[in-house]
Amino acid sequence: MPFTEELAQLLPDDIPNRAQLIQKSARHLDLIVETNQHFNLTRILNPREAAIKHIVDSVHPWRLFAGSAHVLDAGTGAGFPGIPLAVIFPDTQFVLSESIGKKARFVEAVVQDLALGNVEVAPARAEEILRRRKVNVITARAVAPIIRTLELFAPAIKQGAKALLYKGPDVDSEISASESELRKHRMRARVVERYALPGALGSRAIVEIST
Repeated sequence: MPFTEELAQLLPDDIPNRAQLIQKSARHLDLIVETNQHFNLTRILNPREAAIKHIVDSVHPWRLFAGSAHVLDAGTGAGFPGIPLAVIFPDTQFVLSESIGKKARFVEAVVQDLALGNVEVAPARAEEILRRRKVNVITARAVAPIIRTLELFAPAIKQGAKALLYKGPDVDSEISASESELRKHRMRARVVERYALPGALGSRAIVEIST
């Protein structure tokens, strides 16, 4: 099982529930490969690249999510970062929102296959979910520029949530471009973690938006 081997090599030793994470993430990636034969979930299928870009990237900033009771993964796609984080934190309740029906059904099938009792999949847009329920953390990978994210998530952030957004190397210019919108909402955006992906597969920054 190449995914298992790659994950065992790549995941840090101190990550919570590491053995479970390796097992369930390998199964998750296997299901993606299988489903990709019928419709396109992702172009990243090489075992090492998939392990790094889907799993390692999702869980690298895990400490930022520690202690959160309710997390919303906005636009989860094939289940990232929500599913790997849910394996690490079985006592945290996760809602994975995905407005594209085929993807939402795939993620629901993965959640059932992995027996993740702390995960709910919602076939809806994140902003619709936030209108009817309260969460501590909103997270997203490559969903929208920060200025657009503010439009969507500002009401929830004003009620006490914070956003933790996975961003690429152009993050500083994104923050600068959103300054006027941040001031309007009386919020701040700051980079709380930067890291390089293994294998020279890019760099990542986590931006926290809060009041």
